[in-house]
Amino acid sequence: MQPADLSFTRLILDASPLVQIVMLILLGMSIASWAIIVQRTRALREARFVAEQFEERFWSGIDLNRLYQECSSRRDDLLGVELVFYSGFKEFARLHNSGIRSQEMVMDGTYRAMRVSLSREVEDLETHLPTLATIGSISPYVGLFGTVWGIMHAFVALAAVKNATLSMVAPPIAEALIATAMGLFAAIPAVVAFNRFSTKVEKLESSYINFMDEFSTILNRQVAGKQGDH
Repeated sequence: MQPADLSFTRLILDASPLVQIVMLILLGMSIASWAIIVQRTRALREARFVAEQFEERFWSGIDLNRLYQECSSRRDDLLGVELVFYSGFKEFARLHNSGIRSQEMVMDGTYRAMRVSLSREVEDLETHLPTLATIGSISPYVGLFGTVWGIMHAFVALAAVKNATLSMVAPPIAEALIATAMGLFAAIPAVVAFNRFSTKVEKLESSYINFMDEFSTILNRQVAGKQGDH
């Protein structure tokens, strides 16, 4: 191989078949990682926007029955805190209208309904995050495997040559090291994105829980007030 042939493309094409397979696997991991990053960025941004818009409307003084009717009219499109509110108010109204006198039973059922919706929403927010974590953790090792195999293959081939020169050793080693570089290229964005998305999911979950507590307090006051009237 001439020095002029030491291009990135030529090194990949001249690598051993197993190293090429490793490179293809790492390329696939990188593409999958970036697809997840783009999709999760949009999903989390939308969830944050919906939460801010809904809470602004919720605290604007709107009648809760009216807000519930608005949510009910598009219940198939509800997202995040909207669904938490809808589930809680629906269960609250059902229990309250069923004649249950116990304030504790009404509020306990309402909170459980919101908790179930919360769990489902957080699960949706965490979609594909384990895949990012897996890519981030195993990509360097996959790349290292390709490098070790490539270097081993190169030295086995050089063992048959009596006078090995740097120009003979450099290309096969460079081919092998590309696998490590590709492993890091796939892993670093995945790890950074996983940590960032995990933090955002935790913040959203915390805001959902805060809303549940505040909403429960409001409903609790309504139940206590109506029982006081009786």
